[in-house]
Amino acid sequence: MTWRNLLLIPLILLGGCSAISSHNNVDNDVQIERPVSEINESQLLDVWIELFDPGELQEDDDDAKGLSVDIREAEARYMSVLLRDTMERTGYWGAVRVVPRDTEGGEVLVQGIILESDGEQLELKITALDATGREWFSSTYEAEVSLQAYQDAELAGKEVFQALFNAIANDLAVYRATLTADDILTVRRIAELRFAADLAPDVFSDYLQRSDDDQFTVVRLPAESDPMVRRVSAIRERDFLLVDTLNGHFDNFNQTMQEPYAQWRKTRLEELESLRAIEREARNRKLIGAAAIIGAIAIEVLGGDSTRAATGTLRDVMVVGGAYAIKTGFDKDSETTIHRDAIEELGDSFSAETKPLVVEVEGETHELTGSAEVQYVKWRALLKQIYAAETGLPGTVN
Repeated sequence: MTWRNLLLIPLILLGGCSAISSHNNVDNDVQIERPVSEINESQLLDVWIELFDPGELQEDDDDAKGLSVDIREAEARYMSVLLRDTMERTGYWGAVRVVPRDTEGGEVLVQGIILESDGEQLELKITALDATGREWFSSTYEAEVSLQAYQDAELAGKEVFQALFNAIANDLAVYRATLTADDILTVRRIAELRFAADLAPDVFSDYLQRSDDDQFTVVRLPAESDPMVRRVSAIRERDFLLVDTLNGHFDNFNQTMQEPYAQWRKTRLEELESLRAIEREARNRKLIGAAAIIGAIAIEVLGGDSTRAATGTLRDVMVVGGAYAIKTGFDKDSETTIHRDAIEELGDSFSAETKPLVVEVEGETHELTGSAEVQYVKWRALLKQIYAAETGLPGTVN
């Protein structure tokens, strides 16, 4: 366990159920922490990772430097799956799935917002909470990589920002370790009841109490033999199957995106470094030229008659040389257009598409098209229709 996580434990214990907020600058050598012994299956909580929020881009195109909403949307999917894969490797969790935003029924929910992502820097805000509404923590994670890091990652066959996702997974595991067996049982019960209440609010909403700050507590439990509960459990299993199918599509998306995404980020960083080098050289030339002209003026103003007479040629050289240096500085500025255009073209050429998904339910085929979020909303509506048909209760979906 890393020293940073060891420091986090007493903060959690002292804070009880209060959330932890922090800003973490992640080193590139952070490794995944794994349990020293296998965790009993009854203690493994399932995790739903919401598709990350792509965040906001700079409004000015020059500041955005080729970044676009389409790229951020693709990154949001890619990074959600990357965190899922990282958490699955830790051994601390049950099923870890990526789900569309605002999806009801998870035991542990992880939400992410992309604050910065340009190939060189990645900054994410991660919020974790469980089905009871208890927020575990809300922290930002930031990492910066170099061109050498891309070359090393390419040789190792890994994600260049993997250490950042390792740090997130480690912090989630640290908090999970503070939960008791009773805590875990409560989280599971509330997750099941929240799914049931979302499916059939008229029947199951009275089993839970929701406070003004979105904290859930169990008012009473339905009988295990209740046929309504059995139907909800069966439908929940169908929901899991659909989510697993969606995750298969996310996997295909990531596999398709991985190589071009890595190349885009690496090439973009190369162009950015070239752009910075030219801007730095242009700035230095202008400063040197300005200093030479100012020096010539200072000699003229502050020197005596003999000094001015003795340095006339020198002052002329300083003025002419300074003017030439400033001119070459502006000439260098014009070269930045080449790299800016290259960065724009790189962004324009990088995009991703989603495919329609077809599922079969009760012998009928239903085509779910659009983004993953739209597909899942349609699927949830279909589940409610199935529940209404099986129970004879009025449907709640238009």
